[in-house]
Amino acid sequence: MNDWTPKPIPAASLSRLSLTPEEGFVLSRLDGTTPVRHLTALTGLPAERIQAILARLIAQGALLDPPPPPSPVRPPTPEVMPPPELACPPEAAPEAAEDPGEAEDDASMGTFRQLFERRLHPLAADERARLARESADPELSALCFDPVPAVIHSVMENTRVGLAHARLIARHHPNPVGLEALCGRAAFAADAGVRRWLVRNPQLPASLFRRLWAGRRLMEQFKVAGDRDVPEGTRRTAREVLRARFTTAPAEERVELILLTEGRVLTALSGLPVDGKTASLLCGRVYRSPGLIQNLARWSAAPPVLIAHLLKQEAVRRQPQLRLLLQRHPNAPADARRE
Repeated sequence: MNDWTPKPIPAASLSRLSLTPEEGFVLSRLDGTTPVRHLTALTGLPAERIQAILARLIAQGALLDPPPPPSPVRPPTPEVMPPPELACPPEAAPEAAEDPGEAEDDASMGTFRQLFERRLHPLAADERARLARESADPELSALCFDPVPAVIHSVMENTRVGLAHARLIARHHPNPVGLEALCGRAAFAADAGVRRWLVRNPQLPASLFRRLWAGRRLMEQFKVAGDRDVPEGTRRTAREVLRARFTTAPAEERVELILLTEGRVLTALSGLPVDGKTASLLCGRVYRSPGLIQNLARWSAAPPVLIAHLLKQEAVRRQPQLRLLLQRHPNAPADARRE
């Protein structure tokens, strides 16, 4: 179960869920891409507590069910085995959809978009705003495609509006003013699905991103900065926010970021020093990953005590190229450079 990736249900309404603060906190950390094995580091909760909370979120309808365990594979009988020249190579096998509900969501969005374009868009903007305040689905979902910010403001005033509508707006609305209106609702702005589509929306203003992400965990900011589906302008802002947050984040969170990324994040943190507690936590670990050691050795701000600690690792003793890289570091101990 540690390899399972929990996926929030897009249509789930937070207002209808009976969640404890702890369960709400864990749900806020689920972005549909983080596997269970990383949740202990991200939340600080023990693994058994994470499993119990995930089971409760599934029972409440907030998460998709985990995939069933794979069935035992039986060797095919000779008469049903395809000839070698007809066998499908592994690289040609079709990939499974990331989310089984995503195709259904796309189909629904097509229906809502058609409804907006054919029946609602020809109406005057004032009339669409009135309908947005009063309508129910499917018209309410269709009006989430309206490009006029005033209509989106009216959608936000509708008592029937929920997360499914918020995610449609985050994904498709083409005006920063409308996105600001959406994020005026704290519950929507905190939703993982809304945030996922907001950062992929090229109209997301940098000021709004900074406001929403400045206080997020470093690992979440790193994911945005490295996501190829995010526009370059937003990724650039995410890197700036990550650097600013790194200077004030708790030492435990800094170490978590460095370790979970195998040190890849350090290129984005060039020139940023770390405090004594962060260095102490980094020195309290055994390092076996050559990639992590290499990235730490190339980190210009790596403190001297960390370089000295890495030089003592068994993985470094066995690989002369890693030892040489560490010995050439400007913060390497003088006696190590002479060896």
